[in-house]
Amino acid sequence: MTPKPQRTTATIASLWASIAAIVAGCVAKPPPSPLPEPQAPVKDVPQAESAPAKPGAPAVKASQARNARDYRRDAAAHLYTHYADRIYKGKMPPLLYAIGVVEVEINARGAVTAIRWTRRPTQAPEVVAEIERALHKAAPYPAPVKLGRVTYTDVWLWHSSGLFQLDTLTEGQY
Repeated sequence: MTPKPQRTTATIASLWASIAAIVAGCVAKPPPSPLPEPQAPVKDVPQAESAPAKPGAPAVKASQARNARDYRRDAAAHLYTHYADRIYKGKMPPLLYAIGVVEVEINARGAVTAIRWTRRPTQAPEVVAEIERALHKAAPYPAPVKLGRVTYTDVWLWHSSGLFQLDTLTEGQY
């Protein structure tokens, strides 16, 4: 018979540490959220001041945003004010009718100069047309006085009822 090797305390400790590491790696972690954390509601967005307008032209609000991300919040608040009756109230259901990601280019006067789709909801072409129509109809947007012009991106979360939320101001999903 061959003699059995003696296990040392260090070997046993190393074995237990390995087992603990394996078990720790097996703990279920929630999947990462595909969307950013919900932002504060619109009521927390400060009102922009009015920009000087040409005589006889309607007053255009001014955005003091210093970058496209900050302007996105001003534009979302503008859209929520303009379409207050079309905003889905509360958390949205897990399955949405359409999700679209759109880039909107705004000039120095707050006019929409371009709309480009990053993610077009191809299964719902009527939603694409409705979002584009809504973006144009809501103009003029707050004038990006510190940026001159701006291109911002937002995600439109569209419910089958025709109500929507923007990712920038979403209340989240169930």
